[in-house]
Amino acid sequence: MAKTPDVTVGPPDGLGWRNVTVNGKTAGKVRSCRELGEFLRGAGLAHDHPVHWLGGDSGVWPDQTCRRRTVGTLMFAGFFSTACLLGWIGWIDCRNALTFGGRLAGYSVLAAALVELAAALAAVDYWHRRERRYSGAVVLAGVVIVFLCSSSLILLQRAEHFTGWSVAAIVFLVGSVAAGAELIRSRAWKALRHPQRIAIGAIVPTLLACVNLAYAQVYVPYATSPLITSGAEFREASLVGTGTMYVTVHVFVRNEGRVPVYVLGSIYWVHGGAVTTMSERRPLSEKLIYDGEFVTPAGRELNPGEEVAQDVVVEIRDPYKAGYEALRAQTEAYVVRRDRMTLGAEYEQSRANVKTLQKEGKWRPEEPWNAQYRNESGISNSSEILNIARGPQRITVWRVPSGDRSRIDVAVSPPGDIMVFDPDNPLYNKPVIERYGLSKVRGSQDQTPYQGLLDKARSTQEGSAP
Repeated sequence: MAKTPDVTVGPPDGLGWRNVTVNGKTAGKVRSCRELGEFLRGAGLAHDHPVHWLGGDSGVWPDQTCRRRTVGTLMFAGFFSTACLLGWIGWIDCRNALTFGGRLAGYSVLAAALVELAAALAAVDYWHRRERRYSGAVVLAGVVIVFLCSSSLILLQRAEHFTGWSVAAIVFLVGSVAAGAELIRSRAWKALRHPQRIAIGAIVPTLLACVNLAYAQVYVPYATSPLITSGAEFREASLVGTGTMYVTVHVFVRNEGRVPVYVLGSIYWVHGGAVTTMSERRPLSEKLIYDGEFVTPAGRELNPGEEVAQDVVVEIRDPYKAGYEALRAQTEAYVVRRDRMTLGAEYEQSRANVKTLQKEGKWRPEEPWNAQYRNESGISNSSEILNIARGPQRITVWRVPSGDRSRIDVAVSPPGDIMVFDPDNPLYNKPVIERYGLSKVRGSQDQTPYQGLLDKARSTQEGSAP
C-alpha cells in the first residue's frame, strides 16, 4: 500500500500567504481554501486529503484581496506618475538649466525618476507575491522620494498663487505619509540584513558630498552680487553760428562683476541750471534739455567685462541766452540676473506705443496712464521646478514722462497682476530681488560749467575758421 503524502499548511505571512509543504518539502503558497483545493487537485490528491495546520486552522485566511490590490494599484500609479514628472523635469534641467548647479540638480532628479520607476515595479511584487527580497526596501525608498518632492513643492509655493500643482502636491504628500505608515507597520525593510549600517553608510557620505557641492556650486554663485556701473561724461562742444551749440555726451553701462545680466531699460538725462554741490538737492530751476535711451535693443545681455557705450549729441539753441550755470548728465538702468531667469526672445520686438495698444485693446487700466511705450514678454526661471512652483511670470517695462526727469517703471509679476518695482522700498520688492536680482543702477552724475563748454565751442569755431 502506497504511503499517504504528508501535507502541511504553515502560518500566514504579512500578505496572507500560507506555505504548503508535501513530505517536508515546500510545494507552493495559497491564500484561501479554494486555492488549497486547486493545489491538492494539481498534486493528484483528493480535495478532502488530510492536512496538518500550523498557525491557525482552515478558517484562518487573513488576506484582504480587494484592499491589497487597491493599495498596490494606487502605489504603482503614484510611483509611475512621479517618475514621469521627475523624468520630464530632470531632462529639461540637465539640458537647459542656467547654472552648473541647476544642471547637476537635473541629473539628480533623473536619478530619482529611475528610483521611482523601480519602486513602481517593486510595488507590484510587494503587494502581490513578494518574491523579490528587496522589493519592500525599494518601495520605501520610493515613498521617501515622493514625500520629499511633494513637501519641497509645497514649500516653494508657500508665497505663490494656489494652482493645480498645489493640489497635486498636497495629494501626493498625504499619500506618501499614509503609504509610509503602512510600510513601517509591515516592516518593509526587514529583508535587509543590516539596515542601520546600510543607512548610515549611504546617507552620511552622501550628505557631506551634497553639502560641499551645494556650497561650492549653488550657494556661492547665488550669493555673488552683480557689479554694474554706469555714468555720463561731457566731451566735445561746437557752435554753428551763434544760434546753436552741440554738446557731445558719452554715456555707458559696464558689467564689472562675474554675473551676466539683462538690461531691461535705460535712460539718460541732460539738465541745465545752477551749480550744485554734493550736499545740495537738485535745484527747482533745473531744466531738462534732453533725455533718451542709450542701451539698445532693450533687453540685451551684458556679460562680465562687457560695456555698452554711446556718444549722444545734445542740441542747445540760443546758447548765449540760455542762462545756465552748469550742465549735468546722468544715467539710469534696470538690470536682472541672467543666471536666474531667461528673458523671452520677443521682448526686444515687443515695444509698442501706448496709443497703439489702446486702439488694439491691449492696454490695461492698472498700467501707468501717461506712459509713452511698453516692452513686455514672458520669462522662464532658472530651473523647471521653479517654473512649476511659481507659475507663469511676465516682465513689463514702461517709459513714463515725469516733468523734467522721465523715468522707467518695471514690473515682474504673474499675468494679470502688476506689481511695479519700487527701488526705495526694499521690503516690498524683496521677493523679486531675491528671485531675479532685479535692481536699479543709478549712474554717476557729471557736472560741467556751462561757460566753459561755451568757451570751448567758441574756440573750436574760431580755430576751424579759414
